[in-house]
Amino acid sequence: MKKMILLFSHRLSDEQREDARLHWGVDTFVSLPDSLQELWQQMPPEQETILPELEPFKAFLKEVAKADDLVLVQGDFGATCHMVGFVRSLGAVPVYATTRREVIEIKTEEGIVQKRSLFQHRRFRKYDG
Repeated sequence: MKKMILLFSHRLSDEQREDARLHWGVDTFVSLPDSLQELWQQMPPEQETILPELEPFKAFLKEVAKADDLVLVQGDFGATCHMVGFVRSLGAVPVYATTRREVIEIKTEEGIVQKRSLFQHRRFRKYDG
């Protein structure tokens, strides 16, 4: 039974879930508890360090992650960098989602140009290094 633990600010799309199942053998997706999800989505930007805020995430991962489980780690750059190393220390596999972005420009009758970005999931990739 292979899990993907979601240390991730968004919800997975159906396409992402299918990719994880087909290409990585994932059969279970584990979301953060609500209180951790809220913190992961908005790390305090005023603080010089966020290391104390990462301790509950480490405790959660110690409880639920097993060797070779995938952990999707995406969010605040500093938190992501730190947690990738921690995930590796547990023997789990840190991954991130890649997307293709298509920008569409729409010119209104008033001459205003609006840009819209469409993101399409491509794959999950291991953090190298």
